[in-house]
Amino acid sequence: MFSNAYFCLKMVKNYKIELPALARGYHLIDQYINQAIPNWPNDGLLTLFIQHTSAAICINENADPSVRVDFEFFLNRIVPENLPELTHTMEGPDDMPAHIKAALIGSSIQIPIINGRLALGTWQGIYLCEFRNSGGRRRLVANITS
Repeated sequence: MFSNAYFCLKMVKNYKIELPALARGYHLIDQYINQAIPNWPNDGLLTLFIQHTSAAICINENADPSVRVDFEFFLNRIVPENLPELTHTMEGPDDMPAHIKAALIGSSIQIPIINGRLALGTWQGIYLCEFRNSGGRRRLVANITS
C-alpha cells in the first residue's frame, strides 16, 4: 500500500526573536533573523510567525527604499485612520487600522533553506510591517524543519 512512499524523520528547532521597537513603517529584518539563528541546516524550511495583531511580516524588494515609502502610502489609502465607522477606538486612531493592515499582509511566511542559506531571490528581503505609531518591541517565532 505504501511501497512508493518516502518516510523520513524530521528535525524541528524553534527560536524566539525579539525585535527592537521600530518606527511605523516597513523595516528589513533579515539581519535579526540571521543573528538569532546561529546554524542553518543544509536543507529545510523556515517558518516565521509574528506574535502580534497590529504588525505583520512579508517578503518584498530589498534594494530600493522607495518601495517601503510606497507601501506606507498605499496601505494608508486603503485603510485610513479616523474613519467614523470604526468602533474599536480605545487604543488610538492607529490601532484598528493596524489590525486591518496586519490581516491583509499576514502573520507568517515560509522560506526554503537550500545549501545552508535562505533561498530568497536576489531582490528579496524579510520585512517587519509596523503599523502602529508606537508599537514597541515585536516578537517572532522562527521554526526550522529539516
